[in-house]
Amino acid sequence: MPKTPDQWLAESKPPEKTKGLMKLFLGYAPGVGKTYSMLSEAIRRKNRGEDVVIGLVETHGRKGIGELSAQLETVPRKKIDYKGTLFDEMDTDGILARRPAVVLVDELAHTNIPGSKHRKRYEDVLELLEARIDVISTVNIQHIESIAPTVRAITGVAVRETVPDWVLQVADETVMVDLTPEALQNRMKRGDVYNKDKVEQALKNFFRRGNLIALRELALRQVAEQVDRSLESYMVEKDIRESWTVRERIAVLISANPKAQYLVARAARMARRMDADLYAVHIDVDHADSGEHDQKSLTANLQFAESLGAKTVRLKGDNVADATAQFVREKHITQVIFGRTAVEGWRKLVFLNAINRFLRDAPAVDVHIVTQEPD
Repeated sequence: MPKTPDQWLAESKPPEKTKGLMKLFLGYAPGVGKTYSMLSEAIRRKNRGEDVVIGLVETHGRKGIGELSAQLETVPRKKIDYKGTLFDEMDTDGILARRPAVVLVDELAHTNIPGSKHRKRYEDVLELLEARIDVISTVNIQHIESIAPTVRAITGVAVRETVPDWVLQVADETVMVDLTPEALQNRMKRGDVYNKDKVEQALKNFFRRGNLIALRELALRQVAEQVDRSLESYMVEKDIRESWTVRERIAVLISANPKAQYLVARAARMARRMDADLYAVHIDVDHADSGEHDQKSLTANLQFAESLGAKTVRLKGDNVADATAQFVREKHITQVIFGRTAVEGWRKLVFLNAINRFLRDAPAVDVHIVTQEPD
């Protein structure tokens, strides 16, 4: 029996949304324009007919933020009594009752006042996403949990409020709001970020040019890592097996031989020159590196590789060639480094056979063979 028009329309509808989408505006310092960018996007969405509300936006007295906020509906904040003082916090239940299509939630790493529904604001965001409400939020690089200690070492400022790294991976889209350090300092001097009585002190401390350059690089690397993860996920989803050399990825094969540290050092220098990811890979096969001495030597080699910034990987396989080819496919490696000793006879034939087997099975990849002196 032929399908009716209604049946065709029902089947052509996109699948029902299972959770909200999260868009995150990332900055490297206060004042780069995260909240302004968030509000500007919200106004554009509202003008396109989307139901957008403000869950919480901090103006910090900035005139431009206040003017943009006034163009959007705001869910009233919830007043919470803590030790005899009233505090304003985002009303998550009020937002859920209002059920907008999109809600703005500023300052993702904020810690809520005791007595709030959740301890951290990102937990409020996760609840909103579960309710199939899209969330647009903001965060600075210094508030990412794994990066906060580095920021403290650079700036001397301890970061009290952080958000776990995994929360950023929940975001469906991350946009870095960028501004040169010089432009940010000029914005500071005009009083666009803080009151003018605080500007001079801020420029001598957290907002020193060197600090801003370092923080900006941290933010750029964070976004680059997320883009890289997105590309890898896409390639896995689409079963793309060849390597896309958007970013170089080097794998160096190491054994328990102490001379493997020479290979790792060579690979690390290559990786630094190319700004490439580096993997130090050991293949465990039944007949290799089984003695106690070999295991200690292998551990030392892996630790040396980690000290040079490599990601160490131990794999099991029937032979080195097949296991390496599989690793190259899965991690989209672009360059592989093999080591060999300057030997002749049957050992040379075994080595060349292994290389040929790898080249036969591996996707397109550059191969480097580094010759070492024999033991």
